[in-house]
Amino acid sequence: MEIGAYSFGDTPLNPDGSPRSTAEGIRNLFDAIVVADKAGLDYFGIGEHHTVSMPASSPGALISAAAAATGQIILGSAASVISTDDPVRVFQQLATADAISGGGRVEITAGRGSSVETFPLFGYDLADYDRLYAEKLDLLMTINDSATENVTWSGTVRPTLDDLAVVPRPVAGRLPIWLATGGNAASSARAGKLGLPVSYGIIGGEPHRFAPLTELYRRSAAQAGHTENIKVSVATFGLVAPTKKEALERFYPGWHSLNVEMGRLRGWGAPDRRQFDAQAAAPGAYYVGDPDDVAERIVHLHGYLGHMRHFLQGDFGGLPTEHLHESLTLLATEVKPRVARLLAAK
Repeated sequence: MEIGAYSFGDTPLNPDGSPRSTAEGIRNLFDAIVVADKAGLDYFGIGEHHTVSMPASSPGALISAAAAATGQIILGSAASVISTDDPVRVFQQLATADAISGGGRVEITAGRGSSVETFPLFGYDLADYDRLYAEKLDLLMTINDSATENVTWSGTVRPTLDDLAVVPRPVAGRLPIWLATGGNAASSARAGKLGLPVSYGIIGGEPHRFAPLTELYRRSAAQAGHTENIKVSVATFGLVAPTKKEALERFYPGWHSLNVEMGRLRGWGAPDRRQFDAQAAAPGAYYVGDPDDVAERIVHLHGYLGHMRHFLQGDFGGLPTEHLHESLTLLATEVKPRVARLLAAK
């Protein structure tokens, strides 16, 4: 089981709650990745987002910088919104990061995006949501699977590639590509049919309810003749502290701020502390607690999903950097070995 973290960036807040510089948020994210690498965490994902509170709009740039400053940790986009980006540029940026890392530490997770801000930002029509994703995923895979630098591809959502060079190539020739989904059955089946590993973003409810989706994914892969590279990862909200009480007290203010912001943007109701407490207790979707609590819940979910990577997002709503750094360190030094021992005993 790989243990990791992910982030969309987290812009710090002033004492009155107003946002500080988004540039400071990006620098803090870079520093957090370096901390995670030194602590021994397995994976760090950078999710593409385009809001003042979550400013990690360019995963490729951050991953390249982190690749030069780290030595062991796997780095990935979590996820790249390929529906509204150019797969050629996504591939080039992550292949560049792969070259900087020396190879073998950079991945692409291709998603539709957890928000729709990218559509007006880059001039796309939401009515083309499905077509954009399907064709651009096909282009990304075509580039990745090419035996040479030259790529040929045609579709309806961008100009044709006619034996054109897409460089640089990854050190090993190809990059790992994951398909991201928030729990859509069609996406699980698509990942299986394409033979891609699948990454589930679970931000509410009871995570074990995703078990039928993982079964559909594996069944679809088997029916398509795919036996290798069939892997499941899980991304959830979460924060680790020395005690459960400290973890809840640290996590709740950011969760509340996030839900107030999302309510304003998307018409959600006011955040409810009872809802938070329910999600932060087993079997809810928030992995907020001390190392024993978080490790036990990850292993419990593994019994349902059989996933090989679990990674947490805890930095939103202006979480103090010292709390994030402590969480990353505890994930690596306390949660990870506990998970290994519990799985070995099963």
